[in-house]
Parts: sequence; C-alpha cells; structure tokens
Amino acid sequence: MFSLQNKKAVVTGGGSGIGKAISVLFAKQGAEVHIVELTQESAQSAVEEIKLSGGKVFSHACNVANQQEVSATFETIGAIDILVNNAGIAHVGKVETTPEADFDRIMSVNVKGVYNCLHSAVPHLKTSGGGVILNMASIAAWVGIPDRFAYSTAKGAVMAMTLSVAKDYMGENIRCNSISPARVHTPFVDGFISKNYPGQEAEMFEKLSKSQPIGRMAKPEEVAALALFLCSDEAGFITGCDYPIDGGFIKLNN
Repeated sequence: MFSLQNKKAVVTGGGSGIGKAISVLFAKQGAEVHIVELTQESAQSAVEEIKLSGGKVFSHACNVANQQEVSATFETIGAIDILVNNAGIAHVGKVETTPEADFDRIMSVNVKGVYNCLHSAVPHLKTSGGGVILNMASIAAWVGIPDRFAYSTAKGAVMAMTLSVAKDYMGENIRCNSISPARVHTPFVDGFISKNYPGQEAEMFEKLSKSQPIGRMAKPEEVAALALFLCSDEAGFITGCDYPIDGGFIKLNN
C-alpha cells in the first residue's frame, strides 16, 4: 500500500523540516522526487540522505515568490504526478505590530509562492492525465493564535486556494487537499526558541510542547506519513479537504 512507484513528485521547501521528511518518505516509497529550495545548498542534506538510501532525487534552486523562476523550474521538470506546496516562512506579530514590509514578505512567499507553483504545475499535471496537489496550511487558519496575524492570514488563503483548485480541476482528475499541522518539532523551532528566549530554551520548549493537548509537538515524519496517504492512490476518493494534524489543538484545547 501507499506506493509512489513511477510517480514524479515536486516538494517545495523540501530540504528541511517537514519538507525534508516528505521528500525522504516519498523517495522511499518509489517516487522520483524534485526538491525545490531557495538554494542548492538548502536541499543538499535531503538529497544526500535520499541518494544514500538508493532513492531518485533532483534539486532545483528557485525562489517560489518569483513567477519566472517557478515557471522555468517546472518547465525543466516536465510532466509531474504530485505537487506538495510546503515552502513557507513564519512571522510573529499582531496587526498593529506587523510592518507593511513584513506583511508583503509573508504574502509573497506563503500566498503568491503557492499560487505560482499551482499556476505552473497544473498544466504539467494535466499532461500526466491528472495527479495530486497537497498544500501546507496550518491550524492558524482554523483558530485564533496570538501574535500570528500575517501568518494566519496567509494560511487562510492557502486553505481557500485548496478548495478552489479542487473544485476547478476535479473533472481533469486532479485532486487537491491541504494539511494543517499544529506545532512541529523542526530545526526552525529550536532556532526560534534560542533566538527569542536565550537561557530559557528548556522551559520554552516544554511550554510550547504542552500547548498541544496531547502534550508534545508533532514529529516531521508524522506529518509526512499523512502527506504520503493523501498523495497515494489509496486516497483517490479524497479531494477538497483539509486535515488537521494537531494533537487535539483545535477541538480539545480548552
């Protein structure tokens, strides 16, 4: 079950964190994985791990916020079967503490970046006779999270784009879903804690872990397992859905 043999998958932001876990698992399940990262260096660790285990992988340096770069990258890759829109950046701030430059930066990567990849990928999916798109949303699109105004706005847009694409391309055998993780333990989280709470790393890690009712953060590999299912043929009856993977955060956090 859940084989991706003979499938070609594009994973944006596939060089670290959740994206790396998805890239590694998809390659393990037989997919030819194309990692799209801002630089080749950013993808190097994932590429080496996949090659070491005998997987097929290629990396592409591309700024997803730049439509010309995205279009050229997808032309190089050609017909595909799977697109995982995972690339994104974080931001902390309320509406009154979010400068215009920060808001524009979040929108350019987290919203326009997804649009650019969808715009370029859909024709290539149609060339393959259909396929699957998986967008990375967030629980921030579902519930109010303190100091996450721009990030929540962007992820709400990602969820809306998911529904729109699912509706528009259902007749062309293209499925589109999204995943909404709660906090996931990635190197980004460790860096965020050490930068913003020096000397309080252990205390803050514990506090952030306990904000999920289940009592811990998710592992990137757990998100990757859900991504694998949704991109596999076994999920062929699923489209236009968002899947929280949140340790009970949305429904049980009271």
